[in-house]
Amino acid sequence: MRITAGTPSARCWACCSCPVAPECFPGVLASAHLQELERLVEHTAPVHAGGLLFRQGDPFQYITVIRLGMVKTYAVDRDGREQTLGFHMPGDFIGLSAIDEQRYPCNAIALDTVTLCRLPFHEVAELATRMPALQAKLFRSMSRDIARATQLACNCMADERLAAFLIDMADRMAARGYASNRWQFTMSRMDIASYLRLAPETLSRLLRRFQEEGLVAVEGRDVEVRGRDRLQAIAAIAPARRAIAVPHHVRHEAA
Repeated sequence: MRITAGTPSARCWACCSCPVAPECFPGVLASAHLQELERLVEHTAPVHAGGLLFRQGDPFQYITVIRLGMVKTYAVDRDGREQTLGFHMPGDFIGLSAIDEQRYPCNAIALDTVTLCRLPFHEVAELATRMPALQAKLFRSMSRDIARATQLACNCMADERLAAFLIDMADRMAARGYASNRWQFTMSRMDIASYLRLAPETLSRLLRRFQEEGLVAVEGRDVEVRGRDRLQAIAAIAPARRAIAVPHHVRHEAA
């Protein structure tokens, strides 16, 4: 991957003018600290759809922030089966799960044209010991990744997973200044199904049901959220409530 580091002044201008700066380190650092951090930033050349940003097993060296485009992370098991782990937008950090083993546990692939900012991890970690705001930003980013993984690991119903995914996408779009109720799926439905741990047929059936109920409108890759409150209610059903809502015939047999 070609890196265009440029001069310090060019890097400074790039950070200050970046539309995702509020989601990145510049959003939490004072100007004096930001200048120190900017000296480490490397801006990558564009990677087009289908290009790999890093491979499963590659050595971990950099903290990577998406500047433009969308990235999918996925792992491949010993039998060659692919599991989608996440979809990442501008301002998101990718690859932090590699910190422990010092090797990436997954692949990252561009879903459209992607540019990145990279910072050497060990230098950033040293800076974080002197900059509490920088350290807190890293912790929050890791916490969000863990929270999303935990949500999928819970024993949620299929419709809850899809509803939560749609609300999460809407909120992430809104946080980046885009419309929260209408966007395009950059990822394929196969990828979404893999991410939600659903069979593709189950995802298609749920999308049809959500459309029939007026919750969403989907045409090709275009999606419009029309029933946000209802989707939130579906996504927020607690395990205790699911246990209560046992079908009548099951309750009768158990009795």
